[in-house]
Amino acid sequence: MTRYADDVAGTPRVMTARLTTFTNDGLTFDVIDEGPLDGEPIVLLHGWPQTATEWERVTPLLHERGYRTIAPTQRGYSRGARPRWRWEYRMSKLVGDTVALVEAIGAGPVHLVGHDWGSTVAWATAARHPAKVRSLTSVSVPHPMAFMRSMLSSTQVFRSWYMLAFQVPWIPELVLRQRKQLSRGLARTGMDDKQIAHVLDEVIDSGALKYSVHWYRAMFIANPLAVRGEVSVPTTHVRGTRDRFIARQGADLTSRYVTGPYQLEVLDASHWIPEERPADLAAIIVARIDGS
Repeated sequence: MTRYADDVAGTPRVMTARLTTFTNDGLTFDVIDEGPLDGEPIVLLHGWPQTATEWERVTPLLHERGYRTIAPTQRGYSRGARPRWRWEYRMSKLVGDTVALVEAIGAGPVHLVGHDWGSTVAWATAARHPAKVRSLTSVSVPHPMAFMRSMLSSTQVFRSWYMLAFQVPWIPELVLRQRKQLSRGLARTGMDDKQIAHVLDEVIDSGALKYSVHWYRAMFIANPLAVRGEVSVPTTHVRGTRDRFIARQGADLTSRYVTGPYQLEVLDASHWIPEERPADLAAIIVARIDGS
């Protein structure tokens, strides 16, 4: 059970027990809640094909600075949150999960950080629910509208070929379950052995794969307005120069969709920035928080 210290007029409630799960839409989500309980909360949203453990190299550095980190294992990945049908993975559902987590934390607006798909959810959450978000740090994936525009003006459409391949029923799941081939493919994108082991254990062996692929399959049935909004909260976008999945143009266009304070940070890194450059990323997150 979640417990709070007694309220003091004009101050947010402070939790006195860890948040291990939260519920939304009849689903139960697992949470990794670490760091000082009285620290400013930072919510970290993972991407595909990973879980909340993708932040394990970043969070200790944030704890050293006095921040509390809350990393959920998202829809399709948590064992208690695996709806069967693709339409249950629309962006409105994913944003709803994030808002439910913020409300479960109960400390007011949070600093929101997302990587890969988690970044897309973070952008949409900040645009649609700015009162829930104090600052936004987007890692690897630019604003969704900038990403879509980059499809028409860069190599992005070729880098995103797999998104179309994932629309085919059954075949992607069968291919991705081939452990040796998957491991070699992930290594070519820049993942190290520990990251690959996490993917095999937490996504493939856990049975999450067939549900997590629905994030891609729901792209073409979602309301496009769900990701169109401009972001008014203080925002930093982080791009890796060796990212095989995301072209530079998306990052270059992102400033057009942020009306609040905005910073672009570029790192010598692959797509997997949280594991590859944890110290640099932690410093960027803290700088964004301090600047907001």
